[in-house]
Amino acid sequence: MGETIITKQNDMDNPLGIEPVGKLLKSFALPSVAAFLVNNLYNIVDQIFIGQGVGYQGNAATTVAFPIVTIVLSLSMLVGAGGSAYASIRLGEGKFSIAEKVLGNMMTILIIVGLLLCGIGFLFFEPMLRLFGAKDTIMEYAKDYSSIILLGVPFMMVGAGLSNMARTDGSPKMAMLSMLVGAVLNTVLDPIYIFVFKWGVKGAAIATITSQILSAIILVWYFRRKGKMRLKKQYLKPEWQLIIAFCSLGVSSFIVQIANTLLQVILNNSLVYYGDACSVGGDVALSAMGIVLKVSAILIGINIGIGTGAQPIVGFNYGAKKPQRIKDTYLLSVKIASICSIIGWIGCVFFPKYLLMIFGSGDANFMNFAVKSMQVYMFGIFISGIQIVSTGYFQATGQALKASILSMLRQVILLIPLIIIFPLFWGLDGILVAGPVADIASGLIVSFFILKEMKRLNHWMKEV
Repeated sequence: MGETIITKQNDMDNPLGIEPVGKLLKSFALPSVAAFLVNNLYNIVDQIFIGQGVGYQGNAATTVAFPIVTIVLSLSMLVGAGGSAYASIRLGEGKFSIAEKVLGNMMTILIIVGLLLCGIGFLFFEPMLRLFGAKDTIMEYAKDYSSIILLGVPFMMVGAGLSNMARTDGSPKMAMLSMLVGAVLNTVLDPIYIFVFKWGVKGAAIATITSQILSAIILVWYFRRKGKMRLKKQYLKPEWQLIIAFCSLGVSSFIVQIANTLLQVILNNSLVYYGDACSVGGDVALSAMGIVLKVSAILIGINIGIGTGAQPIVGFNYGAKKPQRIKDTYLLSVKIASICSIIGWIGCVFFPKYLLMIFGSGDANFMNFAVKSMQVYMFGIFISGIQIVSTGYFQATGQALKASILSMLRQVILLIPLIIIFPLFWGLDGILVAGPVADIASGLIVSFFILKEMKRLNHWMKEV
């Protein structure tokens, strides 16, 4: 940890410290956005083809299984985003060997945690699915899909974790390529397995894990053969002080994802309970909101991709003590994220039917509730760009505690309590209203903190 070796990369030859911010953000954010979108596409493509080939009960089963994915992503972000942020700062300081050591330790932890998750998932398989909202009517579908998804968990961990480090290594295109190749393969295999082989939800799950294995292999190959940083045997041995140091920077990303898991579990069970209590029905409510959440994941994935793409630039220049470049990067990234959020908001509020039709059709009861869910639950999505990019900024600048607290705002502090409280007064509609209230409130609070941070940067610029 006390190593001061300065080799290979420094402020003079690393483009992160000298190239125009706009050019850098374009080269880092676009592949990052693509990688996050592709990651979400695994579940979305499954849901589209299952909706067409199996029906809304099959889609309800994928909604039940979705917490498994968010748990995996939460832990891979803890390791991957934390390691990436830590390595970026060390690279900015010129400490290349420490950054390379982080890579090796990341790889080891990702594999260990992935295997542990897989084992725990099978050990508590049926109770886990019931906790995630599976009713008897969809339990067999949920078992068929989730059992296969669990087998791919170690590969999902490695792929998601190493894609973060590929961006820090100066190769965002490799992060995008690894995910894109997997998504294309998944899209090709899904209709073959579902419609040609008649494997149903099992086929969708097999296509997904096959694609995730390929993505992981590509990234491991890159860091073994092509990357500036390399996976080296001597760095695979865990150094717990180093692991704690870089994982602490990934806590905010971990909280965001694990909160998504907790949110999904509470939401699934609330939808079933309050859906069965009215004319909509629990399975319909679960399936419809599953689609809405997949659309939400696309919009949030775009914002996370922009924020993640900005993080290596912000982190490097923070280490290199260049506050003007830090501020320019943040302002540009939050501007782009806000524009994307507003465009997404327009689509969800004014053209929901067109978005829903992609996932297959249903009866009038299903479509009516799905349209209503899209318009109401997504009404506050326009402000999500500010919250997500700002939280990523605090993470990239090493302000782990602030990033962690702010990342808990929407899901933990606001949305989860609102989903529990609002339905007591308004039933199923209360769940929908909770979404925009949490979005708008969290965006305003984060804006307050970021304004103070901009003042601090202005003061720092006067000193350098």
